[in-house]
Amino acid sequence: MASKILVVGGVYGQFPAVFSKISALHAKNAFSLAIIVGDLFADPVTATSQDRDNAQSLIQGNIDIPLPVYFALGKQGLPENVIEKLESSAGELCSNLYFLGKRTTIKTSEGIRIVALGGNLDPNIIGGASKDKYPPFYGEGDARALRGANTADILVTSEWPAGIRTGSKLEFQSDLGEPPSQQCIADLSSTLKPRYHFSISMDTFFEREPFFHTPTEESPDTFPITRFFSMAPFGNPKKQKWIYAFSLDPTAASPVAVPAGATASPLSMAGKKRPAQPSQASSFRFADSGHGRGNKRRRAPPTAGECFFCLSNPNLATHLITSIGDNAYLTTAKGPLSTGQTFPKLAFPCHILIIPLTHEATLASIEEESRHGTYKEMNKYRNAIHNMLISLTGSELGSVTWEVSRSGGVHTHWQFLPVSADLVRRGLVEAAFKVEAENQKYPKFEARDVGDGFEESNDFFRVVIWSSSEGDASEGKETSLVLPLDASFRFDLQFGRRVLAKLLGLEQRIDWHDCGQTHVQEEADVAAFKSAFKDFDFTLSDE
Repeated sequence: MASKILVVGGVYGQFPAVFSKISALHAKNAFSLAIIVGDLFADPVTATSQDRDNAQSLIQGNIDIPLPVYFALGKQGLPENVIEKLESSAGELCSNLYFLGKRTTIKTSEGIRIVALGGNLDPNIIGGASKDKYPPFYGEGDARALRGANTADILVTSEWPAGIRTGSKLEFQSDLGEPPSQQCIADLSSTLKPRYHFSISMDTFFEREPFFHTPTEESPDTFPITRFFSMAPFGNPKKQKWIYAFSLDPTAASPVAVPAGATASPLSMAGKKRPAQPSQASSFRFADSGHGRGNKRRRAPPTAGECFFCLSNPNLATHLITSIGDNAYLTTAKGPLSTGQTFPKLAFPCHILIIPLTHEATLASIEEESRHGTYKEMNKYRNAIHNMLISLTGSELGSVTWEVSRSGGVHTHWQFLPVSADLVRRGLVEAAFKVEAENQKYPKFEARDVGDGFEESNDFFRVVIWSSSEGDASEGKETSLVLPLDASFRFDLQFGRRVLAKLLGLEQRIDWHDCGQTHVQEEADVAAFKSAFKDFDFTLSDE
């Protein structure tokens, strides 16, 4: 069923007049929702006393808003009293008025998927996604993280996608020139293929011809269409369009032929093409087939928006994230096996997850070009943590990294935990894994390196054991063990944690549910790790 939607450009504090206009239109047309894609408030630096009074009146609920209205983070900061209210009310400024935030994926009650990226690109935000949601600046990591949403009905950005006017016959006539455009937004739009993409201009309305995206292997007979609009602000002197109404049915299929007047997509991905994504239906079919994985791995059933390892999931515990790279990111473990007392010279647990940005069940499932970069960066993270351990403990600590690679999994990842280097050098870590496998009547471990796993025909459990040495981590000694998995036995997914819990005398912490921490404790562990890791975090360097 189609929903009627209203989109508004920059308001700049004139919301008494704007909301009055929205209310009048809603009374006649019964809109499902409205979206304000530009700045809602006046610039706090130049705001007048009238602007501040209007903002306070809005916060106190004295301005009638008769339908759900979502407002984006624009190109200016928010007033301090607005931020305080948003912090205390989970993003609802007043009845029916909701903050989209800097980097957001939401699904409305009508089933409309909105992805928003607010603010101006700040090239100095180089350590992955920005953490503060109110300053009007974003990093390329924020745009990259939103690509994990995979699809969108509506994309809202404060800046234009690079190249959006390529192939267009329509002129953009503005006294202020074309708005800033960014390649990372072009990449985001190319990935999400939104039905509508809204941005803002300072004095001019611009509607580009619709453009189609190339059919994919998943949908070879359809042509997803994107319509790009740049909204002028309310009250602009040229009387350009500042409000736009349309209907959208999120369940409608993409056209099977290119509509008249549409152009090819003007957007190009920077450096590499987007991996083809298999359908969810085929994922269910193959995950339960019992015929092994072969060289073409299938994606797990949960979507990226539902996956607790995907950055696009609005319920992701983002406070646990410690670093975001181009292809992978680091996070501290929820319910860590170790504690701040386990490794005295560290004073923090250091139970770390190394997670690909791509939502796939196995590394081998990832499209080839991305797979190579992902595997390389995951190892780069591991070596960086090794160098941190050496700097803090000399040769006292080694590490264990383990992975469960299953075609029926959800989102592949590695778990990393320090261990005493003495246990590694004496062969006790390797022996612990082999003995526990024997006790569980599992197949024997095989000493071999399977790399990114693409050549493996079956599921497997992998453990990589490393012992430190003075100097660079590359001088350490490493052993890779692989345990083949198949349908002949039931494998315990907590096998790696169970082995290490017994080895380190932490049997009471085998189940992560028994190791819960408060939000404050989790944040303290994250801060301690980031402080120790900052000199080794390659995402913080321009190199």
